[in-house]
Amino acid sequence: MGYPDNPKIMISAIVLYLLLLLHQTGSEEQVQRYIIREKGENAVLQCLDQPVNESSLLYRWKKDGIVVAATEHLSILNNGSLLISGLQSTDVGQYECESQTKNGILWQTISNILLRVSEGPTSVSLAIKPATLLPNGTLYVQKDLDVYFNCSSECFPSQNLTWTVENLALDINDKASGNKSFLDFFISKIQPSHQGMYTCTSQNTLSKTTVNKSQELLVYYAPERHPECSWVILNEPYDVLFKCKWHGGYPVPTLNWQEVREENVIAKGPTINSTSQETECLEVYVNSTMMHNVKEVKCIGHHVTGVEKNCSFELKRPYPLGDPLVTALEGSNITLKCTETDSLPPAKTVWKQKDNIIINTTSKYIVEDKKPHYKLIIINVTKEDEGAYYCYSENLLDARALEVFLTVKTSAGNGGVVVGVFVSILIMMIGVTVGVMVYSKRDRICIGLGFSHLDNDRWDVLSLVDSDEEEIVHETVPQLPPPTNGHATTLVEIHRIPSVNSDHEDNADSTDHQTQTEPVQQSADS
Repeated sequence: MGYPDNPKIMISAIVLYLLLLLHQTGSEEQVQRYIIREKGENAVLQCLDQPVNESSLLYRWKKDGIVVAATEHLSILNNGSLLISGLQSTDVGQYECESQTKNGILWQTISNILLRVSEGPTSVSLAIKPATLLPNGTLYVQKDLDVYFNCSSECFPSQNLTWTVENLALDINDKASGNKSFLDFFISKIQPSHQGMYTCTSQNTLSKTTVNKSQELLVYYAPERHPECSWVILNEPYDVLFKCKWHGGYPVPTLNWQEVREENVIAKGPTINSTSQETECLEVYVNSTMMHNVKEVKCIGHHVTGVEKNCSFELKRPYPLGDPLVTALEGSNITLKCTETDSLPPAKTVWKQKDNIIINTTSKYIVEDKKPHYKLIIINVTKEDEGAYYCYSENLLDARALEVFLTVKTSAGNGGVVVGVFVSILIMMIGVTVGVMVYSKRDRICIGLGFSHLDNDRWDVLSLVDSDEEEIVHETVPQLPPPTNGHATTLVEIHRIPSVNSDHEDNADSTDHQTQTEPVQQSADS
């Protein structure tokens, strides 16, 4: 076959060939495709969208350069498309669609498709340990525990795992670790600020399919302090409101008022309207009919974390104290006193007369209530006021009364008192006078009684009598003969008295019992 001699024809042929080649390259680029399908799905690979009734072409498919045989898994449709039923991971590859005319020999590639099969994420799971599952599906952990978080998933060909926490100012992914199938992180000594919704996200790197798994986590903690027990008197002394408060925990605790008898705790005692509920403050109304023989009440708080604490107080019956006997003078004012400090809850205290009549402040009576001291002042006491008065105290446990008996003395009955006082004063004055006199003459009394000049054996009494007074003692003292020198003389009497300290001398001198007298004459000049 020869080439034409006309150069113009030659140039035109070359240009036409280049245009056809360029058109064929553009067509091949257009038919190249990238298809991603999920494992288990059906996939249809199209072959240039040939008409269904086209009978002049034949089709075949190649995978990675190898002709694919028609099976139940792989089948070629009338328009040349390839149907893959139930995609498997082994179906991944490069698929080519070739065609030719029935009378032709050359197969021409008209479609080039890259098929990728992805799987997942599937079986996404989230685990938090140690944690307790609540009936509503929420998990909770106790404060200050070390908590471990795990997220895992199955994905083909690969996945990205991330952790996110709602309202938590913590980048937990910086602390996360794992591989392509799981991602873990750890919180040491978890606090209430870590409470929130934890979400694990798995994304298929090929298909970009994303699956989230979320779990709400609560942080529980019991109140640090003990419950507080108190009471409020509503309608004294019969109705009392018991209050029990236990604040500072999450969630709120369960409180229960209980009766304590002989160290045995009765969960719901028959004498107390005991209720149990989740609250920070539990109030119970009680009255005197419900509290018979109750000695102690207790409020027990239970927290879901297992912490149990209580508060209690001992109930006491009233016991008024005072002077049971009081005496007053007619016409005076008298104050009756009473003190009540033992009762719990505090008792209501009033003054009563006989026939259980309550005494109020009038012109006759003044009632003072300065707890725990109570006074009844009776104005201008008369004989009619004599009798018993009662300091009456009552709380929801019991009622007790102190009887104070008032005795009224009339003015006529005061004469004996006045005389008695006068006699007492007179006796005291006489005693003082006698004492003074005895003290002033103590020397003479002592000499007369023989208490002067004591020695071990005996003692002597010297009586000196002036001669000028001779006539006074003439009868009792022997007279001396008249002086020869004309001077006056003095008579000295010496009384020898046996010693009281020697029994032997008393016996020896028993014959000499009389007192010996020896006259001695002295000169007045000597």
